[in-house]
Order: sequence, then structure tokens, then C-alpha cells
Amino acid sequence: MAGTSGRFTTIIKAKINKLLDRAEDPGETLDYSYQKQLELLQNVKKGIAEVVTSKKRLQMQADKLQQQVVKLDTQARQALAAGKEDLARLALERKQLAQTELQSLDAQVQELEAEQQRLVESEQKLRTKIETFRTKKEVIKAQYSAAEARVRISEAATGVGEEMADVGLAMQRALDKTEDMKARANAVEELEAAGTFDDLTALGAGQDDIERQLQELTSQSQVDDELARMKAELGSGGGTGELGEGRS
Repeated sequence: MAGTSGRFTTIIKAKINKLLDRAEDPGETLDYSYQKQLELLQNVKKGIAEVVTSKKRLQMQADKLQQQVVKLDTQARQALAAGKEDLARLALERKQLAQTELQSLDAQVQELEAEQQRLVESEQKLRTKIETFRTKKEVIKAQYSAAEARVRISEAATGVGEEMADVGLAMQRALDKTEDMKARANAVEELEAAGTFDDLTALGAGQDDIERQLQELTSQSQVDDELARMKAELGSGGGTGELGEGRS
């Protein structure tokens, strides 16, 4: 059972693949692939935009921290000049924290800058690849259309295509019927030349002649009966002599 099921599955897959292959249009497949590549290019552009946005956001934060560093340094100097060393120390500690955070932001900005550069290069390479694919796609579509037209013309000229095969079968059936009709016509002509139809007509005429003779016999019998009655009626009278004279 397992072997039979496996063969059945293989047959089904083969038939499905055959149907898909017949239904597949290379032009549509190429257009679909080109559309997917354009979507991928669009995603890369979105990625670049997101990286640039993140980089700009970090740069704005870095600018604020830089301003804060300058401000804290100024405050520390003013506090020290005013003899408030503790306040100056506190300002310098905050300045140091801001500088540390600023260095971290600068590093992240540089990483995003490098990532942006890589994405831009990838986008340029992908754009070139897609443009090359588009050119090849149009060439292949044109070649396929030309080949398809040649096949259709050749099939129409040679009668190989499915539609032409149907036409050929219909024509063959018409020829067969025509030959049958010609054979019947020839047979009728041959029978007519041999006099077969005259014999059939004569047979019908013979049947009519017999019927006519039977009718004549019936009519003659009625005449004889009528004559006998007349003789019986006139047997005792002078009519008999007249009939006798008449017979003489």
C-alpha cells in the first residue's frame, strides 16, 4: 500500500507540475520577479531613511550634551571664582558624566554613519542589478513572444496544434461522410443501370394486373348470374323464341 500511495503521489505531482508548466507565462513570471526586486529596493531605501533618522536624533542629543558640557564648565569656573569649591566640584562631576555620555553618542553616530554608507552602497548595487534584470527581462519577453508566434504559425501551417488537430478530425469526418454518400450514389446508379428498379416496378404492376383480373372475374360472374335470372324469367314466354331467333 505504501508503494502504491507513493507512486500515486508522484503521478499527481507530475500532473500538477505539467499543468503549472503549461499555465505559466514566462513574461508574467519575469514581471513578478522584477516587482519583487523593486520591493526589496524600496525596503533598502526605507532602511537607509531609518538609519539617517536615528543618526540625526543621536546627533541632536549629542549637540545638547555638548552645550551642557560647555555650560557646566562655565558654572564650575564661576563657582570656583566665587570660592565655592564644592559647587565647582559638583559641576565638574556633572560635566564629566555628560562628556562620557557624549562620547558614547559620538560612537553610536559613527556606527550609524558606517551603516548608512553600507546601505547606500548596497542600494546602488541593487539598483544596478535591477536595472540589468529589467533590460534582460524585456529582451527575454520579446524573444519568447517571437518564439511563441513562430510556433503558432508553424502549428497552423502544419496542422500540429490542438485546434488544427480538431479541424483536421472534423475535415476527415466530412470526407468519410462524403465518400459514403458517393458510394451510395454509385450503388443506386449501378442498380438502376442493371434494371433492378424496373423489376421492382414490374412486380408492383404484376400485383395490380392480378387484382384487375380478379375484379373482371367477379364482374363476369355477376353478369352470368344476371343473365341466368333473365332466362329463368323469360323461359315460359315468347321471349325464349326471340332469344332463339336471335341466336339463329
